[in-house]
Amino acid sequence: MAPGVDAADTAWMMMSTALVILMTPALGLFYAGLVRSKNTLNTFMMCVAALGVATISWAVIGYSLAFGGDGGGFIGNFDHAFLSGVGFDPREGTAIPQLLFMAFQGSFCILTVALVSGAVVERIRFGPYMIFVALWSTLVYPVMAHWVFGGGFLAEAGTLDFAGGVSVEMASGFSALAAAILIGTRKDYGRQALLPHNSVLVLLGAGLLWFGWFGFNGGSGIGANDIGVLAFTNTLLAPACTLVGWFALDLFRGGKVTAVGAATAVVVGCVAITPAAGFISPMWAMALGLAASVPSYLIIVWQPRTRVDETLDVLGAHGIAGMFGILFIGLFAQADWNGIADGLFYGNAAQLGHQALAVLVSPIYAFAVTYGLLRFIALFGPLRATEREEAVGMDVEQHGEEAYVSGEGAILLRVAGKTPHELDSELESGKLPALVGPADEDVE
Repeated sequence: MAPGVDAADTAWMMMSTALVILMTPALGLFYAGLVRSKNTLNTFMMCVAALGVATISWAVIGYSLAFGGDGGGFIGNFDHAFLSGVGFDPREGTAIPQLLFMAFQGSFCILTVALVSGAVVERIRFGPYMIFVALWSTLVYPVMAHWVFGGGFLAEAGTLDFAGGVSVEMASGFSALAAAILIGTRKDYGRQALLPHNSVLVLLGAGLLWFGWFGFNGGSGIGANDIGVLAFTNTLLAPACTLVGWFALDLFRGGKVTAVGAATAVVVGCVAITPAAGFISPMWAMALGLAASVPSYLIIVWQPRTRVDETLDVLGAHGIAGMFGILFIGLFAQADWNGIADGLFYGNAAQLGHQALAVLVSPIYAFAVTYGLLRFIALFGPLRATEREEAVGMDVEQHGEEAYVSGEGAILLRVAGKTPHELDSELESGKLPALVGPADEDVE
């Protein structure tokens, strides 16, 4: 190994990177269970697309914009474009190869842009979405990551963000809000119940996300060290308390504890602790987890009453919970644990101001740039599917596949000019007589 590289730190960071990469397909499971069955594959494929497109954009330019020098505190430079100078030597301030540091940070970018897709599932076209992934992972995530992790103006101002409250959570939450507003509601939104089709997938996805989050937060100490141990432990404690708090809120509101609510609570707890994981004590992490359940729950319950179809609650689960975690640091950070700074509760009132600055600027940038990017993409073609395509389902219309086979022993008929779903609709409505014929036979 290169001089200055620690084998134990490197091994842990390789494992952490793999755990965070796992979170993107885990998110695919979580999201896929929350949509209607005819959109299952399309929803999962949005996460798969992020694994491909965002990885490439991160390696080509994103990493350099986030961690390449300093551009006046707002954005990095092109020193590491196309991974120039990124090799086996340790990055300054770490004991791991910079190549591994790049991969670890890239896994965050991949996950974050996949999170945004939750706002516009069941209606956005796959092609424009992939263009959006490429642009967003170049112009939004790297910029906001630079602010807090690459020597940008928020870091210089004293803002504390351990693992991505700014660049992951608030960035995805308020970008999701912008995307939902611009693209508009699903055709059946507000007219019929649009319910999750598979709560088991939702629970499985949430469980795998929590598992991956131990690498997400535990690895953000960039080594096998005390701060990583604190973050790892807090990632266990905070979501557990959010889960119990959510149970209580569900019982109070509807008299029943819901499975989808439990899965959502796990995510909210992991999000809330993300910025604070290495800065607060374990007991304050538990308090944060319990308290964070309230604002996110209220936003998620209130949002369907609006005309903003932010479909899978990215704003409530990520934007609001991330914002709450950032502010919580300003109140309860403890230098005895983090070795850096105290919060207001321990005599450092200025820290709350530093955290509030991040809460003010991050949502504005994420919302505005995301809205602008989607407006730009829309100049070249429609962003969303037609009502007919929505009715058929995005799986068939965008991918030519279905997640579930309905019926057994069906005979495949091709009717001139008609898709199978159009034929089914006309058969059900009585516009066509029932037809029986040999498989693959054209029927005129």
